[in-house]
Amino acid sequence: MNETTTTPATVNKIFRIGGDLPVHRIGYGSMQLTGPGVWGPPEDVENARAVLRRSVELGVNFIDTADVYGPNETERLIREALSPYTPGVVIATKGGMVRSGPWTATNPGMSFNGTEAHLRRAVESSLRNLGLQQIDLYQLHRADPTIPIEETMHVFRALREEGKIRHIGLSEVSVDEIERARSVVEIAAVQNIYNLTIRKHDDVLAYCERNGIAFIPFWPLHSGALAKSEAMAAIALQRGATPAQVALAWLLKKSPAIILIPGTSSLAHLEENVAASGIELADTDIEALDRLEV
Repeated sequence: MNETTTTPATVNKIFRIGGDLPVHRIGYGSMQLTGPGVWGPPEDVENARAVLRRSVELGVNFIDTADVYGPNETERLIREALSPYTPGVVIATKGGMVRSGPWTATNPGMSFNGTEAHLRRAVESSLRNLGLQQIDLYQLHRADPTIPIEETMHVFRALREEGKIRHIGLSEVSVDEIERARSVVEIAAVQNIYNLTIRKHDDVLAYCERNGIAFIPFWPLHSGALAKSEAMAAIALQRGATPAQVALAWLLKKSPAIILIPGTSSLAHLEENVAASGIELADTDIEALDRLEV
């Protein structure tokens, strides 16, 4: 039997968030454009701006950020680097958490706050920081365990009706939480951890695909020991790609609902990540990668 490959003509490289915002399926995540521990500004601010500008030059039109990155640092960098925004560039940010200090292995330096007062302040701050009149995709960074998600979604729906946000997303949620949120308002995107090594949200991915919801894996490049496996090395060599590019290409093939947001502060790594959209994995490659176990 001949080996079947996925050709550029057959790959769906665009996803329409909310049905009306077409974005390329490799975007850019901005978290690494901060100081150590996701705290404070980057050491090289001009390099950070250059990475953002280059991402758009390479065709990236989906930029993901959050108010707690810095905090506020990446949102301001995005405005400084990209405003006035190129038509078609979609900016997504998040709210619902508070950063109190740098991330460490024992303390993430963040807490939940899903109150209406906090969310309204957060949206207004993000609008100012990003230099926008409306946020394309506003995501609940984490559901506040002390507040029913339905109550939080009523606040998001009101913000949408006021024209401050266009589409609504969730992050690190279960299928049940998505359905509870959707009982109040339409959900356009879900951002959960998912990669070659961590696949615990297969059910959420399948749910999103069935319902036309964008699935945005965060930490998409985490492959751990799998990146050094014989199977990965063989596939990377045959495709003329790096293991990181193969890991991204695997995600793109996994579901047409997936939008990737690999992050980096390196121009070279940015170009490598974007080039992963052109990697043509064979069905046998996918089968080999699916069989890998941590």
